[in-house]
Amino acid sequence: MYINSGSQTTVFVTGGAGFIGSALVRHLIRKTSASVVTIDKLTYAGTRASIEPVAHSDRHYFEQADIANASVVNDLFDRYDPDAVFHLAAESHVDRSIDGPAAFIETNILGSYTLLEAAREHWRDLESSRAEDFRFLHVSTDEVYGELGDEGYFREDTPYDPSSPYSASKASADHLARVWQRTYGLPVLVTNCSNNYGPYQYPEKLIPVVILKAIDGEPIPVYGTGENVRDWLYVEDHVRALRTVMEEGTVGETYNIGGRCEKQNLDVVHAICDVLDEEYSAPHGNSYRDQITFVEDRPGHDWRYAIDCSKIEEELGWSPKESFESGIRKTVRWYLNHRDWCRAALDETYDLERLGADKTDA
Repeated sequence: MYINSGSQTTVFVTGGAGFIGSALVRHLIRKTSASVVTIDKLTYAGTRASIEPVAHSDRHYFEQADIANASVVNDLFDRYDPDAVFHLAAESHVDRSIDGPAAFIETNILGSYTLLEAAREHWRDLESSRAEDFRFLHVSTDEVYGELGDEGYFREDTPYDPSSPYSASKASADHLARVWQRTYGLPVLVTNCSNNYGPYQYPEKLIPVVILKAIDGEPIPVYGTGENVRDWLYVEDHVRALRTVMEEGTVGETYNIGGRCEKQNLDVVHAICDVLDEEYSAPHGNSYRDQITFVEDRPGHDWRYAIDCSKIEEELGWSPKESFESGIRKTVRWYLNHRDWCRAALDETYDLERLGADKTDA
């Protein structure tokens, strides 16, 4: 399924007003000739401001919709007649899933089922040439694999072992997507990615929280000892990978997408502080590192994630272009220059305080 083929293609991007989804929407409008339908419920983490740079394109359409609403989803398939679906819509924050798992079950499991069923009905009615080219790309996370020790990497055949309501709900959706391919023949592909970072990330995740806490002169929270390890992937590299999988991937296959960039959380925080020291000198004259505060660890905090992305590199020719050093500098600069976006995104729904703390003794 080639998005830049001679005939005009229409693609759905669910969760297209979120962090990764909006990056994909911006990429598709700027780099391809496809018509893009952004589908987003506009929960707290989705904002139309993230797609504003391409919102006025005559190839972009926006639909505020809940993917768990079958009648609405079926209507969207009927009206837009898509050639492909990038499915990114999901509740995605581990701490929020600990505080309130119900929304994660509703969107990540029921929503994925509803979308798969609507896609199957749509695909079944397509003429043979279009049906052959149709693709459904289900975008998931490395967190479904659980945690690693100090060595080893997640591979596409690593057994699932989720540790939070979030990762359990994504694991469930992954299984549904694969079953809809194996049982019904729907042309499904699955990707599992490592931790994304970059512009337009909702300010509840580690990197934007650190940046915003630092420049506001507040304590910078680090869970536990800060030694937990994640593999970091710049969001623009990720969306290039998603397009590559959609165009070049083999139906029924899973592709792990990683940045080949393992960092302890504390090292990430130090890197942000060091860039801020250069780019935005603290009014107190000291290093932003002085604001680091260690807090009680998250319940079920996985020790280490690391992705083996050799399959997508060797079979599809994709590899990350951004180093962590260049990517984190770009990210810090973006947040410094887009404080208005941050304020609009937060919109009084989140005050940067921690979520998911163990409240059983409260």
